[in-house]
Amino acid sequence: MTFAFYDLETTGISPAFDQPLQFAAILTDDAFREIERVNLRCRIAPHIIPSPWALAVTGLRPAQLVDPTLPSLFEFTQDIAALIERWSPATWTGFNSIHFDEEMLRQAFYQNLQPDIFATQFNGNTRLDVLTSLYAVWYRQPDLLKWPADETGRVRFKLDRLAPLNGFVAHNAHDALGDVEATIHLACLIAQRAPELWTEILANRDKAAVQTRLASFQPMALVERLGGGPPRATIGCYCGTSASNGNQAAFFDLDAADPSDLLAADDSVLFAAVDASPKIIRSLATNKSPALLALATPSGEHIRRAEIIATAPEFRARVAQALAARFPKDPAAPTPPVEKQIFGGFYSNADKALLAEFQRASWPRRQEIVASFSDLRLRQLGRRLVAFESPELLSTEEMKLFNRYLHDKWSAPEGPDTNWMTLAKAQAAIDEMRADKAADPQELNAIAAFINQWASRALL
Repeated sequence: MTFAFYDLETTGISPAFDQPLQFAAILTDDAFREIERVNLRCRIAPHIIPSPWALAVTGLRPAQLVDPTLPSLFEFTQDIAALIERWSPATWTGFNSIHFDEEMLRQAFYQNLQPDIFATQFNGNTRLDVLTSLYAVWYRQPDLLKWPADETGRVRFKLDRLAPLNGFVAHNAHDALGDVEATIHLACLIAQRAPELWTEILANRDKAAVQTRLASFQPMALVERLGGGPPRATIGCYCGTSASNGNQAAFFDLDAADPSDLLAADDSVLFAAVDASPKIIRSLATNKSPALLALATPSGEHIRRAEIIATAPEFRARVAQALAARFPKDPAAPTPPVEKQIFGGFYSNADKALLAEFQRASWPRRQEIVASFSDLRLRQLGRRLVAFESPELLSTEEMKLFNRYLHDKWSAPEGPDTNWMTLAKAQAAIDEMRADKAADPQELNAIAAFINQWASRALL
């Protein structure tokens, strides 16, 4: 078994509307001995304004964003996809990776027409998140590690504080490769100091193994961190699988209610149990390596309540329907931006074949392929890629449309649907950073000059 530890540095925090700028990874064996390492960087895509906060935190200089010696984002995703294929099968591991890096990488693959946007999950690959593993440590064996706290006494689960406090020196924080090395250090500490717990954590990598454990209806601890508080465990058991998503299991909080009180409840009461706050029935993603831990000595009451659920298949079926109904689709809602349509349906076999050809074709041939896609998402993303990578292929009218797209994107008004960095947002962020003295003034001047020059291509 090998681990592929990895980390991204990005232009911002939105997977749909930002991009990775650096991908670093270290392949190790199961004893964390290094086998290979990579450190890849790329240029900024032509349609993205970077977050000034992200540039200040990562230390990236504006000149690096447009360095002509670096690959484009499209070429960068090709390199990463090839690496994943070469390193497979492996356990793709990071720090908060399942909720951030995985989402960012998946969007980068989707928007750059990679055929397999779930590359880290298939072909024998599994996923592990060391941050979630630390939640399990906090619950099960808190004396295993030292825990940093802020001025209010709250524990801070930040890599740049956890790793140094627990013996990792020379941590180059907010550099992808430095964060990878720090993540390996923490994983190694858990594995060495608590091998039984580490084995249980590793078992949760496999979706089928998680589903099998749940299907036993044994009371278990689901450890999560909600909000800014410390991780907490919900003692519960399996209570069905969402009727609309096979990866979403229902987890009944055995301390919050007696399931016998809900067996004959009407639909509104059952829906409140899965949707109201506090929840009686939680949602558990079986494919996201949850911190699901066995209980050494479950109480008699926990066992009794779990047995009620185990012998009530009709109740579990109703829970499955209630879980699926939490986020109904509004047929009257406007079509979201193409970036938000990533889960808008599977590609046809013909489009899949064209995607594979697209990756190895010349740009003139790629332009022809784009016109042949049946999926409208692929056509839109493909036309955008042609404009990014080979603008000389565009007609005068197509170039005008592309510039209009940039203008409208970067000058979009503030609102709940404007989830990307606009010029106004960037300027406001720079003003705030100046007022808070959050970065070196000369650095902020350079960032401001770059963003204004970058946006001037379409806003003049």
